[in-house]
Amino acid sequence: MSEETAPAYDTAKILAALPHRYPMLLVDRVVSISEEEGIHAVKAVSFNEDFFQGHFPGRPIMPGVLQIEALAQAAGILAIESLGLAGTGKLVYFMAIEEAKFRNPVTPGHLLDLRAGFVQKRARVCKFWGKASIGDKVTCEVNFTAMIADA
Repeated sequence: MSEETAPAYDTAKILAALPHRYPMLLVDRVVSISEEEGIHAVKAVSFNEDFFQGHFPGRPIMPGVLQIEALAQAAGILAIESLGLAGTGKLVYFMAIEEAKFRNPVTPGHLLDLRAGFVQKRARVCKFWGKASIGDKVTCEVNFTAMIADA
């Protein structure tokens, strides 16, 4: 599938692709998606996010694990689209996180760019790379593995 022919992923399509719901849905928009190039999605980080109440009062920072979760959700959309899993009852489940690095803080008001792609793609297990950033500042880099299984 090429970027030119990729379907637009608005909120309704994201909700159809992922089982996550508020407050755990961490992908707001898909900018582009291509099996070869990967996915570029966006999370609009709002001051109203539940996690900011305790992380950290007076200095709100998005937890790194939630940045990884957002990347995994974006990769899940990529897998569903690339493997033709929409409507099949299959889900993409996290299996492993490797080489996670956190570079810069994510604070309210930022648009968090989420980019992920395949390192290895198989019918039941996929490996991905992921990179989150704000503008030209990388906030998180990670490699992770997910399995495709029945819901």
